[in-house]
Amino acid sequence: MATNKPKVNPLSRRPRQQRLVMAIRGGAGTGKSQFIRSMAEAGLGRLCIFDVERKSRLLKGVGTHFDGLEIEHADELPEFIDWALSGEGREQNYGCFGLDSWAGYFSAKHSEMVAAVRERTGDPLAQPSAEELAADQMILQGVLRRLCIESGKSVVIADQIPAKGKETKEDNEVGRVLPMTASGLEYFVDIMVEVSLQEREGEVTRVFQVVKSNSSAFEVGFEMTGNVTFKDFLDHMQRATGDDLPLEAPKPSPVPEMLEEKPSPLSLVPPPMTIQELIDKAESHGFKRSDLLTAAKLYHNQHNIYRLTSDEIADLDRRMTARIEKMQATQGEATKQEAATGERGAKAQAARTLKRA
Repeated sequence: MATNKPKVNPLSRRPRQQRLVMAIRGGAGTGKSQFIRSMAEAGLGRLCIFDVERKSRLLKGVGTHFDGLEIEHADELPEFIDWALSGEGREQNYGCFGLDSWAGYFSAKHSEMVAAVRERTGDPLAQPSAEELAADQMILQGVLRRLCIESGKSVVIADQIPAKGKETKEDNEVGRVLPMTASGLEYFVDIMVEVSLQEREGEVTRVFQVVKSNSSAFEVGFEMTGNVTFKDFLDHMQRATGDDLPLEAPKPSPVPEMLEEKPSPLSLVPPPMTIQELIDKAESHGFKRSDLLTAAKLYHNQHNIYRLTSDEIADLDRRMTARIEKMQATQGEATKQEAATGERGAKAQAARTLKRA
């Protein structure tokens, strides 16, 4: 029995778990990797860090409290993410993810494109066009889409920003990559935070400042200072929104994920007409077997009506039915005309009778 293709129940996609997707940007040594590592203590489940810079080995608890997966070649990153989200890595039950760093991955892939442009043009100083840069960015952002949206987990992505005074640097190969990485991130994260070391009240401290936000809990300019962890951001978000969605695991759905399959209505297909049925129909309407043979020769080049296929028999039946309907229409019109003529004759005869009287 044929059935309709199963469909997702849209009501099952209502949010059932709270999460926070953020980017943390800063110069070298400001503590971005340590902040990602703090996700392991946020109560979200086991942390998995995709380590493009291969520095997770320096973080305390790697391999025991969380996993750091070293990306030796940039092309491996999409494969590692697929492994963790939809491959054998699902058995690890990762509850949150970190990417360290987006700039490391982006710049590596961008450098490959620059090298390809220079090889194609033969110009050792050639730069990609604006269209090539836009196309390159769209392709590479597939990594962000997979990790930030499709994973359904809390995510922190580390990114680099140029050191102070670098903003006026000439528009060279490195200088063009850095702003592009930021513009790619802002579309996929809930908030973007810049971390820096600042002197406040006579002491050097870390300052975490929100510079882009899609969350009402974090206004642009919001700051946290000191040894800030990812859990501090989660706690602030829950206090500000009063949200009762759990962080650890999604709450049960009150509706099924898939809509109930309903069997499609059965359509009764009549059996094909046989040649004997066609002969009987023809003779009942005044046709001869020789008429069928003539039609078979004319329309299907068949001299033996018993060798006609089912489709050819059906075609002759359609043609004969059309002829019958035309004949019946003609006969009906002739009958109407005869009736009208008889009625006019009767009226004339009555008039003559009245005149003689």
